[in-house]
Amino acid sequence: MPSDPGTPTLDQLRVFLTVVDAGSFAAAARHLNRATSVVSYTIANLETQLGVTLFDREATRKPQLTDAGRTVVAEARNVSDGIDGLRAKVKGLLQGLEAEVHLVLDVMLPTERVADALTAFRSEFPTVALRLHVEALGAVTQLVLNRVATVGVSGPLTGLAAMKGIERIGVGEVTLAPVASPMHPLARPGKRKIGEVRDHIQLVLSDRSPLTQSRDFAVVSPRTWRLADMGSKHMLLKAGIGWGNMPKPMVQEDLDSGRLVQLDLPEAKEDTYRFQAIYRTDAPPGPAANWLIARFRDQTSPDHASRKRSAPRVDGPDVR
Repeated sequence: MPSDPGTPTLDQLRVFLTVVDAGSFAAAARHLNRATSVVSYTIANLETQLGVTLFDREATRKPQLTDAGRTVVAEARNVSDGIDGLRAKVKGLLQGLEAEVHLVLDVMLPTERVADALTAFRSEFPTVALRLHVEALGAVTQLVLNRVATVGVSGPLTGLAAMKGIERIGVGEVTLAPVASPMHPLARPGKRKIGEVRDHIQLVLSDRSPLTQSRDFAVVSPRTWRLADMGSKHMLLKAGIGWGNMPKPMVQEDLDSGRLVQLDLPEAKEDTYRFQAIYRTDAPPGPAANWLIARFRDQTSPDHASRKRSAPRVDGPDVR
């Protein structure tokens, strides 16, 4: 047996896999519409090429994989699947489908909406790779402006000069509510006085974007802790370290269980945080990214839950 194996052909590997899956040379021959002798000859050539025996033909009537054969079959499947994936990707490219989509989402977007869109996207576009970023406030728009992301789902950024050249499509909203631990002084029974919040730390999400870094959103206390991510804010709220505004779907279980309570503050009431799908007008999204925009928009429909997993395509002005 040679110590340096040769290079098998894709056809040899696929014949080999067909024999394994079909259970015999004859069954593989019928599946491949070839003569049994041709299948047997192909396997013999593959064994010679690799320098190992793949099937034990003596112990039983049906060919059984040897130890070497079991090793080779796993690698053969990887090669075959890789070729199939390559062909599917190239076919998509020839049809105008993106090879990958870079998506940036606002951290306020409810988890259920994200999971719904991306699960459906994976099913609809199995050959399209997804690169996902999660950011807050102006950082979502900044990634789209910098061409890091093709499509974003951003919170409200009305009035920013940098929004010139950005197409915006309404894709729903979420309710923000002021919450704190039941141990927090602002959570004690009774009405809060105007100005009382100024004596307590407000937990605020940091903005890593130069677009809005000098602006505060719903900040009413001069005592603030700036946090880099929503998970840290959520953790500190439950620990009773401060109070802050949170998307209601994100804290609903905590409110139901009593780990957090919604505050009744004169300066900080429930507010609506509106989402917009955005992209650069000089770099319009392709079919897969367009589909994602439509999915996020479709989620706002009352009958979304009863619709099929696929979403309508978005074409230009119809989505504005």
